[in-house]
Amino acid sequence: MRNRPFEALVRAIAAALLIAVVPASLAGEIAPFSKGPVGMAPAPPWRAANLPKAERETRYRLVEDGGVVVLEADANASMSGLVHPLSTDPRSTPILEWRWKVSGVPAQANFGTKQGDDFAARVYVLFDYDTAKLPLLTRLKLKLARALYGEAVPAAGLCYVWDARAPVGTTAWSPYTDRLRVIVVESGTSDAGRWKSVRRNVVEDYRAAFGEDPPALSGVAIATDTDNTGSRLTAWYGDLELLSAP
Repeated sequence: MRNRPFEALVRAIAAALLIAVVPASLAGEIAPFSKGPVGMAPAPPWRAANLPKAERETRYRLVEDGGVVVLEADANASMSGLVHPLSTDPRSTPILEWRWKVSGVPAQANFGTKQGDDFAARVYVLFDYDTAKLPLLTRLKLKLARALYGEAVPAAGLCYVWDARAPVGTTAWSPYTDRLRVIVVESGTSDAGRWKSVRRNVVEDYRAAFGEDPPALSGVAIATDTDNTGSRLTAWYGDLELLSAP
């Protein structure tokens, strides 16, 4: 369905976070795709974040690429994601690394707008923010969202994207909420079909976005979505890893 509200994906991520259970030994680790069986969806604690009554959902499965198992996201005018819960202090492992590859980008995507809010690849970092620190109006909005979508709706997040045309380094609040900062880390089609590595300091990015030190990480999520533009494309994701600062 075109122009599907962003809140639907938030609801799906929230539901997946509520269901997923993270073993204590993995509280600060992200389960790797590279150890999973080809042809299957990633095993828990990865969970599907599917939209209720979605016309089309992006299909996720593990495939082999260059001798390594990676996650493939096949999108056809679709939107859904995968979420992985965490429980860790980001200051101990502030570096998030991953690699990704796309077959193309949504041609009609328009960064910063609701109508064009499609991305070939997204990686979300979600934080367990203390809502008592928020302004009253923001708290009321969040309370309403959690009443509708579940208590796991995050009060703060970063979203790293491969955009269609916005320059790398462009940042903006999501057109749907000022509690999610969108950061362009890859752009355009010049590197389509090539693996690109990304390394971000989530503590520094959080400080730049919210003006304060981050709370604990509550999860990461992946999404390839093309529902607003009706595009067809494929993206691939390698392992995501949290690392100590050098």
